[in-house]
Amino acid sequence: MTRSVLPALLLGVLAACSPAGEPQDAAAAAPPPAPPVSTAAAPVDGPQLSFPLACVVGETCEVQNHVDVDPGPGVKDYRCGPQTYEKHGGVDIRLLDMAAQRRGVDVLAAAAGRVTRLRDGVADVSVKIAGPASVAGQECGNGVVVDHGGGWETQYCHLARGGMMVKQGDAVAAGQPIARVGLSGNTEYPHLHLSVRKAGVIVDPYRPDAAPGTCDAASPGRGLWNAAAAKAVAYQPGAVLNTGFAGAQPTLEAVEAGEVVASSSAAPALIAYVRAINLQAGDVQSLSVVDPTGGVLAQNTLAPLDRAKAQYLLYVGKRTPAAGWPSGRYTASYVVTRAGKPVLKRSFELAL
Repeated sequence: MTRSVLPALLLGVLAACSPAGEPQDAAAAAPPPAPPVSTAAAPVDGPQLSFPLACVVGETCEVQNHVDVDPGPGVKDYRCGPQTYEKHGGVDIRLLDMAAQRRGVDVLAAAAGRVTRLRDGVADVSVKIAGPASVAGQECGNGVVVDHGGGWETQYCHLARGGMMVKQGDAVAAGQPIARVGLSGNTEYPHLHLSVRKAGVIVDPYRPDAAPGTCDAASPGRGLWNAAAAKAVAYQPGAVLNTGFAGAQPTLEAVEAGEVVASSSAAPALIAYVRAINLQAGDVQSLSVVDPTGGVLAQNTLAPLDRAKAQYLLYVGKRTPAAGWPSGRYTASYVVTRAGKPVLKRSFELAL
C-alpha cells in the first residue's frame, strides 16, 4: 500500500525551567524563610566565582534562567530580557536531557570555602509528576551551602540523591566536585540552580553592585565571575538544546528523557526536530530538510511568537514513501529570526 505524505509537522511547547516561584530554601533539615531580594547595592567584595558545572556551555549544557531583578510582578533579567521568571533568585544551568544526568555531571564549588549546610535523600523526580506539595519546604531539593567568609555564601540546588561528595564542615577548593546534578526539589528538568548571597540577601552574580530593580541591556555581566566563567556564562539570545532525526513524531517527554527513536531507512517517517530555549516574543522559527539531491523535502516557517517561550519543540518531516528513502545525506536547517536578523542557526545531518 502506498503511504500518503505527511503534511509538515510542528509542535510548540512552553514549559518553565522550574515551576514559578522556586523558593530558595537553605538546603537544611529545617530551612529558614526564603531570603529577600537585595534592597541595596552590593559591594563587589565577594569571591571570584568559577564555572560551577563539569560541562561545556553550548555543547553539553546551557544557561536557562537568571536572577529576576524586577521588584514588581513583572520579570526582567540583568540584561533587561525575559530569561528568568517571577522571583527567581539564582542562575540555572541545565543539562541537555535526562540521559546526560544519568551519565553523571559533577557540580563544582564556585569558590573556596566551607560547607555549612547540606541535604540529601530527596527523590530525583520531576515536580510535574510528584506535585508541588511533595517538595514543600524543600524546594531546593538536595543541596549544599558553602560559606566563603565576609557574609558571602553560595547555594547549589537540585542535586542528585546519593551524589554528595562532601559533608558538613568540609573545606572545599574552587572547582572541587561537591555533588552531581539531579532532578530533586522544585524542578522539571536536570539543572543546577546556583544562588549567591551576602548576609542572607540574594545577589545577582552578573551585576552584584547594581542599584536594586535595575537592569542594563549592555551589561558585560562580568560581576563576580572569573574570566573563564564570565565567558562561559555570557548572555546569549537563546540556545538550541537538542536536534536530531526521528522515525516517528517526537514528544517533548521523549526529547527530555533522551529517548527519541532515531530515524532509519525502515522507519515509518523521517522527521527533523529541534528544541530551543529562551525564545522571545516576535521570534520567527524556520525548519527545513533537504534531501541528498538538494531538493527541499519538508519546510515550515512559523508565525512570530506571541510571547517569550522558555522552551519550544519544533519538528517537520514526511512519511516514508513506499519505495523507501533514497540513500545519501539529509540536511536539516533551523533558523530563528529576531527583529529581522538571524540570532540562532543550527544545521544537522542524517546519512541513510
